[in-house]
Amino acid sequence: MQKRSHFNRRREPKTRINNAIPARELRVVGSEGENLGVLSLDDAMAEADKANLDLIEISPNAKPPVAKIMDYGRYRYESGRKAREIKAKSHVTETKNIQVKMGTGDHDQQLKAKRIAEWLQEGHRVKVDLFLWGRYKYMEPAFLKERLERFLKIIPAEYKVADEVKKSPKGFTTTLEHTGIKSAYKSNPTMEKEEPKAKPAAPTKGKKPDLDDLLEGSMV
Repeated sequence: MQKRSHFNRRREPKTRINNAIPARELRVVGSEGENLGVLSLDDAMAEADKANLDLIEISPNAKPPVAKIMDYGRYRYESGRKAREIKAKSHVTETKNIQVKMGTGDHDQQLKAKRIAEWLQEGHRVKVDLFLWGRYKYMEPAFLKERLERFLKIIPAEYKVADEVKKSPKGFTTTLEHTGIKSAYKSNPTMEKEEPKAKPAAPTKGKKPDLDDLLEGSMV
C-alpha cells in the first residue's frame, strides 16, 4: 500500500505571538489601532503586557514585520470570519442554459421561470433560448422576439439583461444576470402558488390545429 506524502499538503502559515516572534524589531499597532512606531521586541512586549493583551505578528513579510497588540482569541475569531467572507465571495459562477419553445404551456413556463430565478439568486448567469421549429422559423422576427420578452417578464427575480435578445442559429437568445436585489419570489413565498388558469379550448374534432390554436393560451 502506497504511503501518502505529507510534503504535498498545503499548510496555512502559523500565526506567531509574543515570544515566538523571531524579529528583533517590529512596527507595532496599538490596541486602539494607533501606530506606536518601530519598537524592539522587548519594548513591544512591554506595551502588550501593560494592556494585558497579546503581541500578534500580522505581517511577517513586511520590513520590519508588523505586529498588533490585541487579544489572541479575538484575533483568531476575526481572521476566521474574514476567511469565510472571502470564501463566500469566491463562489464560482457558471452560465446556465434553459430552453423554451413556441407553444410551451403556462405551467411549464412557470417552472422554467422559477428555475431561472433560483440560478440568478445563486449568482449564475442564465442564457435563455427560444427554440424555433417547423413553421415558427419563418414567422416575423419582431413577433418572436416579443414572445421571448414576454416570457422573461414572468421570472420571479430581479435581473439585468447582459446580452440583448438576438437571433441565434436555433431561434432567439438572451443572457441574464442577477442584480444583487432580493427577488420578489424569495421574499414572498405566497407567489409560489399560482391561480388555476382555464385550459385553452380544444380544436374542433377532425380539424388539424393551426398555428393560432397552438399559440392560444401560451405566452411562448
